[in-house]
Formats: sequence, C-alpha cells, structure tokens
Amino acid sequence: MSSQRPVVAASRHAISSGHQLATEAGSAILDAGGNAVDAGVAAGIALGVLHCDLVNFAGVAPIMIRMAETGKVITIDGLGTWPQAASVEFFEKQHGGAIPEGILRTVVPAAPAAWITALEKFGTMTFGEVAAAAVQYAAEGFPAFKVFAEFIANNQAKYQRHAENSRIFLPNGRPPEVGELIVQKDLAASLNYMIDQERAAKGDRKQGLKAAYDAFYRGDIAHTLSDYHRDNGGFLSLEDMAGYSVRFEEPLKVNFGDADIYCCGAWSQGISLAQIFAMLDDLDVVKFGHNSPDYIHQLTEALKLVFADREQYVADPRFIDVPVSEMLERDYLIGRANLIDAGRAWPEMPPAGDPLARQPTAPGSAVHATAIQNGGDAHATKPQESTPVGGPDCADTSYVCVIDEAGNMFSATPSDTSADTEVIPGTGLCASSRGSQSRGISSSINAVAPGKRPRLTPNPALAVKDGKPFMTFGTPGGDVQIQAMVQVYLNAVCFGMDIQAAVEAPRFASYSFPSSFAPNDYFPGLLMLEGRLSDETGAELLSRGHKVEWWPDYTWKAGGVCAIKADAETGILYAGADPRRAAYAMGR
Repeated sequence: MSSQRPVVAASRHAISSGHQLATEAGSAILDAGGNAVDAGVAAGIALGVLHCDLVNFAGVAPIMIRMAETGKVITIDGLGTWPQAASVEFFEKQHGGAIPEGILRTVVPAAPAAWITALEKFGTMTFGEVAAAAVQYAAEGFPAFKVFAEFIANNQAKYQRHAENSRIFLPNGRPPEVGELIVQKDLAASLNYMIDQERAAKGDRKQGLKAAYDAFYRGDIAHTLSDYHRDNGGFLSLEDMAGYSVRFEEPLKVNFGDADIYCCGAWSQGISLAQIFAMLDDLDVVKFGHNSPDYIHQLTEALKLVFADREQYVADPRFIDVPVSEMLERDYLIGRANLIDAGRAWPEMPPAGDPLARQPTAPGSAVHATAIQNGGDAHATKPQESTPVGGPDCADTSYVCVIDEAGNMFSATPSDTSADTEVIPGTGLCASSRGSQSRGISSSINAVAPGKRPRLTPNPALAVKDGKPFMTFGTPGGDVQIQAMVQVYLNAVCFGMDIQAAVEAPRFASYSFPSSFAPNDYFPGLLMLEGRLSDETGAELLSRGHKVEWWPDYTWKAGGVCAIKADAETGILYAGADPRRAAYAMGR
C-alpha cells in the first residue's frame, strides 16, 4: 500500500520518536558517538518538553534495552509507587471510590530515575550532554504543532483550574495557535539545576549522574514538590522521594513466527501484549487477508479475551500473585481462542479464563455486565450508554526507539499528561498523575496501597530474530497501545509492508472492556474503525454484533506508532513514524 511518507533507510543507526525535534536531539547524540541508550534518553527527556501536554519529565518512563555485547534484554519499570500516606480507604470515604483529578492521584515521579539509571548502567554520556537539547527547547520555546494545539484547546477548562497550568499552556489567556512558541522557563531551570549539581560533583561520570539524581530526589526539587503537597493536601513526602528507586524487571519473551518478542511484565499491560502475540501464533488470522472483515473480527475477539484476563488478574506483582506463566501457556491460550465465534462478536467483555486450572473460562464466570449486576466493581466498570463523538480519548504518552551501529536496542514509552493535575510552582513539573490507573475501591486488585504501582498502560517492546535485532516498536494510546502495536507488527512481518506503510495502514480498536484510566469507562461491544476501511467492511462487522463507529482518517486516537525494523541480510535499518501524531524518524 502507498504511504504519506517515505520509509527511512539507514546503514549505521536509526531513531524514531514522537516529535521531530526529539528525534533530532537523539540523532545528534548518535552522530556525536553516543550509543542507543544515550540517544534514546536524550530524545525521551526532550519529549517531556516538546510533548508537555502528554509527557512530563516528572512522569513515568518504562524502558526496554538490549545491549549487543550480552544479548540480554532488560526492562526498567520507570513507574512510581503510591506515597506512604495514601490509602484506598481515603478514596472510598472521601471520594466514593473515585480517583479525582489533581494532586491526589500523584505517585512518586519515576522518569528522572529511569533516564539516569539507564545512562548509568548502559550509556556513555553525562546527564548534561543528553539533556542539553531539552533545556534549549524549554528555555527558548518550540512551535506549537497541530495535535498539541488541539489537545490544549480541547482541555482548556482543565488548564484554567490551576494558575501555573494556565500560565504555561494558555500564555495569552487562550489555547496556543499552531506555530506559537511554547516556553517553559521553570522547567529549563529544573533541568539546569540537575546539570549544575552534576558538574559540581567530584569524581567520574557515574558520580556526576548520582549528583543529578540526588538533585531531583533529595535536593531542592524534591523539597519543592513535597512541600507543595504538604501545603495543599497531597500525599507526596520528602521521604517518598528520597526512598524511591526504579526496578529492573524481567521482560516476558514470547515466540511469534520465527522471532522472539520481548514485552514488559505484569506491572503493566505488557503481559497483555505477550498474551495476544502468543495466542496469534496459533490463531492464524493472517490467512483471512489484511483488514478483511474476518481478520478484524478474529483479532478483535482475541483482544477482548486478553483484556478480560487483564481486568481479572493483572496488577503490581509485588502485591498481587499474578499467574504470569500460566496466562502464557499455549494450551490455555488455545482454549481461550476456541471461545471465538467466527460469526458473532461478544456483546460485552468476555468472561476471564482460569489459567491456574488451565480452563478457558473461570468457574462461575459470566459476561461483564452480569458480574456488575451481581455486586461486582460497579464504580470501576460502569458501562456507558453512548460513545463520545469520535470515540473515547486517551491523550497522553509518547514513544522513542533507537538501534545503533553496534546493534544496541532502546525502546521507551514516556508519559503523563499535564491536564489532569497541577504544575508545581517554580519547577515547571507535574509530579506523576499515573495514580489514575489505580482503583479507589478495596475490592479491586488494582486498589491504591502505599508503595504499590498502578497497572501501567505504557509498554515498550522489541523483537529479536536469530540472535540479532529485528524490531523496536511502541506507541501512545492507552488501551489502544497493544492493539496498534500488534496490528503494525503483523502489517510489517506477516503482510510484507515496509515499516512506514505498516505504521500508516488503517487501524481498528475495541473498547469493550473497562478503561485503564479513572473513571474507568466501559463501552460494551464498541469497535472503532478508521475511515479508510470500507463501508462494506463496517457493515459486515456490524452484522456480526460489533457496535461499529468510525474514526476520521489518520486520527491520533488510533495511536502514534514508531518502529525500526532491521534487515538481517543487508544490515539496513528501516524506520517508520506515525503521521497520526507528530512522530518523526531519522537515520544515517
């Protein structure tokens, strides 16, 4: 199929990220001799400036890395924990089980720790070197782009709630127009403070990185964030900041075709990505033809089964015993796939399986609406009677991936919006509002608890074939993430599209499960189709029981996939970037 942009081909290194200037920042690091980790961190930090509507430097940043020297894939969770003062009882008593917008949904900021830890363990450069471009973009400003301007306009009322948010994002008392400069002086100062502390440290590169780390988690920034929470009824304390560290999590590896796909673990929805690939390895949907009614139906129904398991079992494994290995067993997934009716869609979210008993349906399990009627988690899973125009929103997160000349691979999905919480005065930072992905009711496995991580939607991935780099891929999009990721991967690997065409091909997404974001809206049977799919396809899916609604062409709601695919025979790297958002790819 034709594409809007040419595929980027490179013989040395390639990078793709959610914004052109972030990609340029990472590319400059590669040209200066940095490795994939240095470049990925530079681009990731820059995204916290350039996508400050969707990504925050004080947000989350899950990272997946494969260093060529060892061939080992590691994952840094980059996900904060609930402060020690937080409790589910508070949300039940004070907010009826809701997780309200504002500082009450704050978890400990994790992205700075993730970026610096990645640099310290696997990079070659200093924090100052990789953060230089981000400082420039913050201090001098960057031109507002279309998706950014639309997001601010659509959320103008939210930004007006807090003086600092309004000052930064509505600088002239209104949403910015495309091309207007967005300047973030306080954010530049926060980054420069960390750089200054690094430069003042005595010793080697790692000691300098520790000084930059301490500047955020124990120094002036930590004091400012925690003091603001103390004075404004928040939970975050200086002890929470000083005691935080990222976790190195073992990735999940599943085989699909002749490649190994590495996914994040059950602290995120990465396990759902692993499940769908493992299920598809036996459920041959490719035979139906690309984006045919049968293909869309089968893949959608498989995804519904995966999301049903996610809702039932997936939460922070340090608090909940998640049956990870059993959820990925082939016989269990074959049994789940056998529940798919080729001629009829599940009208709601299907019942969860029982992986421990290797049963495709848990004993006494019922479809989701029935579970609610019988006293289930009504607040967290309330079905919606109507769909917002254009389908549900999920407007946070960006993505960056890199493969360098040595074959090192970097994949990261930084996130956290500035619309649902407060910019802390004097810092330019929004402390991570990822608590929106926990539940404020004690009956939920994702209930708030001190030290517990919310179940994270961002989940970077990569694939390895014959011991060599094959693909890095990821996207923003909340619950659409794994749906977009699997479609792009199938487009590139099974349908033979070049990576840019694979990224641009029309998409579809199910919303027939509770949203991962508070207030956890649920749209039984809803299937969104991009406009380039045919009316005949939509009519056929409607006849099978899907509640079909239409997205416009190239909508940002279908994700913003970035990917790099390596040709093992020639060594050429092919990079793609999604025109649905502001993504951009470069190579050399």
